[in-house]
Amino acid sequence: MVRRDRLRRMREWWVQVGLLAVPLLAAYLHIPPPQLSPALHSWKSSGKFFTYKGLRIFYQDSVGVVGSPEIVVLLHGFPTSSYDWYKIWEGLTLRFHRVIALDFLGFGFSDKPRPHHYSIFEQASIVEALLRHLGLQNRRINLLSHDYGDIVAQELLYRFKQNRSGRLTIKSLCLSNGGLFPETHRPLLLQKLLKDGGLLSPILTRLMNFFVFSRGLLQYINQRKKFRRRWVGALASVTIPIHFIYGPLDPVNPYPEFLELYRKTLPRSTVSILDDHISHYPQLEDPMGFLNAYMGFINSF
Repeated sequence: MVRRDRLRRMREWWVQVGLLAVPLLAAYLHIPPPQLSPALHSWKSSGKFFTYKGLRIFYQDSVGVVGSPEIVVLLHGFPTSSYDWYKIWEGLTLRFHRVIALDFLGFGFSDKPRPHHYSIFEQASIVEALLRHLGLQNRRINLLSHDYGDIVAQELLYRFKQNRSGRLTIKSLCLSNGGLFPETHRPLLLQKLLKDGGLLSPILTRLMNFFVFSRGLLQYINQRKKFRRRWVGALASVTIPIHFIYGPLDPVNPYPEFLELYRKTLPRSTVSILDDHISHYPQLEDPMGFLNAYMGFINSF
């Protein structure tokens, strides 16, 4: 009897909590996103947009060293944007003639269609379309990527390896803190909840202050498992210079499991391991160390 009474009171308490929480949550979900910071406003103002299949894609394109033929294209991670590269942007312009970065579809200032079937294949095609838009489709490109961008780079590498017409000609590839191998990737709990959907997915998406974007973005985790042979195989079989910059405190790609598998799978690749306290966003946490590691790689061939 006492137990039933306790359960009844508990149910009543949860009903009251729900009745209070639902209108508060509904009101919060309709609050417009906060205004851009001055730094983000400046980043957006200095960038441009191009159209891919009716969708607006944001990009940055800076002219650096005059007379240099070198071009670097930067591919950002999840769930961020091209702004991830702002701390090393100026340093890159001192080495490269063109420094280019985009916001992938569904990220940053690019369009976020919903519903939409987001895929790594589409993001790779958008990179190719951007370079055609800039008239650089026949130039040799250095790719510098992070996290989600690493997988897009793998797909671009696969297409380059297949020598398909209209694909990028890749001169070098530098990866950083990306889950290249499904077996060593440890997605955060929040990523799992967003990926798997359910009631919490749209709520968490809004509460995280993302712009409106579909949970389909996180299907890249499933795509990486499905296409492991294609994407890891591309890394292992090409002969271009490949480098990996690694923040060893990364909870998503844990040390030493990730690094051991990487070196075993890609024995030809060089690796830069940053300081012990550097985690998943090395270009933001240690921009000088990251830039020095990248320049050391670029100047080695």
